[in-house]
Amino acid sequence: MPSTPPPEGRVRSAEELNAAIRALWTDGRGHPAVQLTAEQRAEYEQLCIELRQVERGDVTTAA
Repeated sequence: MPSTPPPEGRVRSAEELNAAIRALWTDGRGHPAVQLTAEQRAEYEQLCIELRQVERGDVTTAA
């Protein structure tokens, strides 16, 4: 199940992003070694980008 992006201006925490990443790898398949679909891979890459931004402090919340 694809994760939905946060509402405009909301920044997900590293914990939320890590949970979404883990869910991609284990969702319904029970084993993290299973290959992701192209759609899941794109979502994974976007989550990783978002996580790196949060970890570096590159994001700001909307006023």
